[in-house]
Amino acid sequence: MHMGMSARGRKITSQFGHADIGVSRYFALYLAQAGWVALGLYLYSQAIWPSTCTPHGLVEIYMCSGQLADNRGWVEAALMTWLWTTPLLLALAGMELLRRMGILRSDR
Repeated sequence: MHMGMSARGRKITSQFGHADIGVSRYFALYLAQAGWVALGLYLYSQAIWPSTCTPHGLVEIYMCSGQLADNRGWVEAALMTWLWTTPLLLALAGMELLRRMGILRSDR
């Protein structure tokens, strides 16, 4: 007799995302974050900015980042991608923290 979904197939929303993180995963997360920042610093130090736009601050970096592709180098393309994905990753991490603190509920 078939009783519907098995216990393995059911989604228990009250337990989602609240498990403790093991020590190895905790260090892996921080290592990944440090690697992401190191990658950005490396790309920034190796990139050749267009002569029409040489940034001196964070706002100017984002304003000039659209011109990085003009050099057609892989470092500049990677830096532009890194610059525009980092705020999205930070927003997702912030939403996850808010969800874990109970401020942002995932069952809505």
